[in-house]
Amino acid sequence: MAGVKYQVIQMIQSLPEEVTIDDIMAELYFKLQVDAGLKELAEGKGIPHEEIEKRMSKWLTR
Repeated sequence: MAGVKYQVIQMIQSLPEEVTIDDIMAELYFKLQVDAGLKELAEGKGIPHEEIEKRMSKWLTR
């Protein structure tokens, strides 16, 4: 796995030239949150799909 520094550099280089510091920070925060979620799933801390459907049914109407 590539080092964090390398991953961040690659992410920044993939952004458009007119990117702002706020845009970069938002991308970094998004990656942080996604990585945290993936780690939780790998540790078995996820919520089963059926439970999500049950919870969401209170919000969604068909």
